[in-house]
Amino acid sequence: MANATNGTSLVVRIDGLSCGSCAARAQKALAAIPAVQAADVNLANERGTIRFDGAADARAVREALDAAGYPARTSTATLDVEGMSCASCVGRVEKALRTLPDVIDANVNLATQTVRVTWLEGEHSIRDLAHAVSDAGYPATPQEPDAPREDPQERRSTEARTLARRVLLAAALALPVFVLEMGGHMVPGFHDWIAATIGMQTSWLIQFALTTVILLGPGRQFYATGIPALLHGRPDMNSLVALGTAAAYGFSVVATFLPALLPEGSLAVYYEPAAVIVVLILVGRWLEARAKGRTGAAIHRLLSLQARTAMILRDGELVEIPIEDVRQGDIILVRPGERIPVDGAVTEGESHVDESMITGEPLPVRKTPGDDVVGGTVNAAGSFRFRATRVGADTTLSQIIAMVEEAQAARLPIQGLVDRITLWFVPAVMAAAVVTVLVWLLIGPAPVLSHALVAGVAVLIIACPCAMGLATPTSIMVGTGRAAELGVLFRKGDALQSLQGIDVVAFDKTGTLTEGRPELTDIELAPGQDENDVLRIAAAAESASEHPIAQTILRAARTRGLDLPEVSGFAALAGHGLRASIEDQAVLIGTERLMSGEGVALGGLDASAARLGAAGKSPLYVAIGGQAVAALAVSDPLKPTTRAAIAALHEQGRRVAMITGDNRATAEAIAAEVGIDHVVAEVLPEGKVAALDSLRGGGRRVAFVGDGINDAPALAHADIGLAIGTGTDVAIEAADVVLMSGDLRGVVNAFDISARTMRNIRQNLFWAFAYNTALIPVAAGVLYPVAGLMLSPVLAAGAMALSSVFVLGNALRLRRVAAPLPEQGSGGGGHPVPQPAPAE
Repeated sequence: MANATNGTSLVVRIDGLSCGSCAARAQKALAAIPAVQAADVNLANERGTIRFDGAADARAVREALDAAGYPARTSTATLDVEGMSCASCVGRVEKALRTLPDVIDANVNLATQTVRVTWLEGEHSIRDLAHAVSDAGYPATPQEPDAPREDPQERRSTEARTLARRVLLAAALALPVFVLEMGGHMVPGFHDWIAATIGMQTSWLIQFALTTVILLGPGRQFYATGIPALLHGRPDMNSLVALGTAAAYGFSVVATFLPALLPEGSLAVYYEPAAVIVVLILVGRWLEARAKGRTGAAIHRLLSLQARTAMILRDGELVEIPIEDVRQGDIILVRPGERIPVDGAVTEGESHVDESMITGEPLPVRKTPGDDVVGGTVNAAGSFRFRATRVGADTTLSQIIAMVEEAQAARLPIQGLVDRITLWFVPAVMAAAVVTVLVWLLIGPAPVLSHALVAGVAVLIIACPCAMGLATPTSIMVGTGRAAELGVLFRKGDALQSLQGIDVVAFDKTGTLTEGRPELTDIELAPGQDENDVLRIAAAAESASEHPIAQTILRAARTRGLDLPEVSGFAALAGHGLRASIEDQAVLIGTERLMSGEGVALGGLDASAARLGAAGKSPLYVAIGGQAVAALAVSDPLKPTTRAAIAALHEQGRRVAMITGDNRATAEAIAAEVGIDHVVAEVLPEGKVAALDSLRGGGRRVAFVGDGINDAPALAHADIGLAIGTGTDVAIEAADVVLMSGDLRGVVNAFDISARTMRNIRQNLFWAFAYNTALIPVAAGVLYPVAGLMLSPVLAAGAMALSSVFVLGNALRLRRVAAPLPEQGSGGGGHPVPQPAPAE
């Protein structure tokens, strides 16, 4: 992914991330690569984003992550390539692949006409690589087909199933260990019975064998990751688990096979804590994996909207091909009930298309030749053909998915605090464990060594910073995913947090607060006149005019299904109106000056026109046969949801402003009607920027909502820019947040989901920090002198696992957030992400 101003960006998937300190260390390793501007690692979706000054260095990224103990996921595949005939062809193919930022290596075999390519997973599929080679002039196809885009939910489901199998195996092996060691605490005389039957030494040998299998089998992952991290001076959560269980296991092995080495009175085994700790932490990770799978539900639903194949016209015949092979300019057939595969323009036929995934509107939209269609929307009845205009990553749906993924991978400012804490937290915990052991050895009661071991292991286990690392990214993933379902896309992740500091929301008028085109809003009749008859004659007279107001009156007549009579003697009167003859009657339509000049008495209609003008509308008169019959008013009407949205913003404690280039009278009238606090009118685009600066007085932070090209400077200049998704691409590119439909209730929903997500993050962080702060001293044994209580390592492991599950469960509550102002057509649940159509 190239960036014109910031060099090159690279997205990579990372293995081995299990806590916040892991993510922080992986991020630190990436940031240390020469030419890296910035690096972000997200624990929840296990992705790293690296920005380089110049060209990306995929090999350096892989080497840095490997050295840090968090390997990057790589894929290797073979492409069949056509048209290669010499060494220069080989060079061009290799160059086409190696210019992609995530390609590590590409080796062409001219004899077999193949290329073997290795790349970092995260941004491109093998089909993307094949397209790069084809674009270089050498048609390429993968030898083995693969999915166009990895489904993260399926990968996490696989991870959860793998962990479930490990949990079952570890639990089955740990149960006899638990019974043999803890049975005496639950059943009186149990230990005496064991001693009298198999003997305590045999019991310890059985526990040793079972625990060894657990640690070398299901628990091996803690040692494989934690010990190297410790040796490299970068201890993580796995290091804590590995040290704690190894200490308990090692002490028990000495007690079992070399008891003479231990002081008198300290002979005991701790196989049971080592075994059960592994089980409990694996259970916690299994529950985390299941919950993390649900955090990506929004992306999963968006992915389900993509068609898998397309029926295209090739050489006069219809051929069904994978969606990845569709090219710009292809003619595609869409049959009733099918999902439209890519963006395009209708060339033949007509139908109605369900576009609710984009607009939120429930009614299908009629499509005829020349109309645009959007990939992922559903064709209702009718069949049509269209020309593909945007394919692959350029389609609207792909861009939506990319925006949601980018927002979910965002690193909010609040995360910086968490990262700084987790970087020193694990070493601090290890130091605390050492101090705990020393204190117990110096002043603890007999058996001193046993008490010291239990306390040290409990400190190591209780302090695993999983909950801290998961607190922020899981809430971001769920919150931004739910926001997408409500029609709010966060283009820039930090906007999710920054929205909470907004004091003033400034709106553009035309196309944002209003519909964006004039409509006939009022017909005031003289006594004895019929509204439809007056409108029928006025529309007939205007049918010969190209003036925008004429088109407005014509639309109103067509909406009512009125038949228009013939027109003769039409004459446009510049600046005044028009004259025409209809049904042998002279018709005048225009200003008060026109009526006065023609000697037409207005009667009481002039008072009506004055009232309409004061309301910010444009009045004009209709005279038939020399008699004034009506006063019409034309205006750009407010969107139906404008009043509700502004009222809701006031309830949130925010001030509302309007910044418009329209005249002050119209702007003031609209502001009075809907309750806007501050109006800036008659300004050019650069004037909107200056108006934002004036609104910032007193340290206030300002958000701007707009939709047009002329709004782009203000959207970029505001503290937060919110673009109406039905507006221009320029406005959307300049914004921080995109509202998928033109419904202003999306602004309220954006503030609401931001507030709920940030509150959820603070709840998670409080729980994680409070948990560690409170329980580390308990694990160290501060309650023992007072109450004789010590925290068992087993209980510490259970509490640690529960803290992570609590944080994940709290984050998942955001999936059930209801929109405070549901958008139109959403059925009360927010902006829909529809399920796939029955016919694919």
